[in-house]
Amino acid sequence: MKKIAVLTSGGDSPGMNAAVMEVSRFAALAGMPLIGIKRGFNGLIGKFRPQDSYTEMSMDLALDIADLPGTYLRTARCEEFVLPEYQEMAVNFLRKMNVVGLVVIGGDGSFQGAHAMSKLGMPCIGIPGTIDNDLEYSETSLGFDTAVNVCVDAVRAIRATSRSHDRPALVEVMGRNCGDIAMATAMSTGSEIVVVPEVQNWDIQDVVNRLDSLIRRGNTRATIIVAEGAYKTMKPFDFNAFLEPYTQVFEGEAMNARRMGHVLRYKTASQVRSNVIGYIQRGHEPTAKDASFAFEAAHMAIELLKNGIGNEVIGLKNGRIFHMPLDKALKIKPQFNKEVYELINSL
Repeated sequence: MKKIAVLTSGGDSPGMNAAVMEVSRFAALAGMPLIGIKRGFNGLIGKFRPQDSYTEMSMDLALDIADLPGTYLRTARCEEFVLPEYQEMAVNFLRKMNVVGLVVIGGDGSFQGAHAMSKLGMPCIGIPGTIDNDLEYSETSLGFDTAVNVCVDAVRAIRATSRSHDRPALVEVMGRNCGDIAMATAMSTGSEIVVVPEVQNWDIQDVVNRLDSLIRRGNTRATIIVAEGAYKTMKPFDFNAFLEPYTQVFEGEAMNARRMGHVLRYKTASQVRSNVIGYIQRGHEPTAKDASFAFEAAHMAIELLKNGIGNEVIGLKNGRIFHMPLDKALKIKPQFNKEVYELINSL
């Protein structure tokens, strides 16, 4: 009997289990059993015992995991998968199990692997699963909406205590090299400053000046949202020249939320508190928006594979589900909404 396989790869994101559940339901409707591949592409190349490499996805199991955070199938990066011999090994592994199509839930690296397998004759469909929302072809990816909502809840709580004590707050959010979580969080919480990696060579003195201006105007509880990747794109910074009392603490160390908070406290004479929201952005139950996207994406993925179509990715544009060639999707360059960025930082 012809089968479908599914795997989750790269960083986990809310909604991955929901997508696996929906893939299982639509595969069953099409009369094709579903095989769940464990630990991403690692489960396809003989790195583990068979029982640790894949599992048959029953309907009961799929329904049990649907609302759970994380990914039941586990996830991992697979550095070896850039090599052709491992790609061929993966295709042969699936063919031996009578698998005729693979659904890959992950980010850009996962899609590279799916593209390679498709070229070797194994039809693959990509469903975007990353909180970073850094796949430009789609307006959203599984987990992004959930991550933003987690950040919004956290920032609202932080702003409440900041208001009580009349002190600013710096909040670091995830997103890797993409500032979408930071921008969406800032817009949704009334935060006064946002710092993102898309702005190359940004100057910490500009953040100091902006915060100092807000404080002098009476806003003593301003919030600064910083995307985790922004520290890598900041203007070269000399702690010794800028922050004399802390030179022994910071000398030779990279910038992070705690150190940036020290800089802002020292230069503005305010009681800035640094906060890192961290991995709870990944480990939360999916929002209705993410769960709905999982439903639509899974349906389209199975419809494509059922008709022998592979090497495609699923996305959302103007609120509508669509698919496009995988290789073309990977070539679309990120676009930065500079207008919104400047608007947030101007209020």
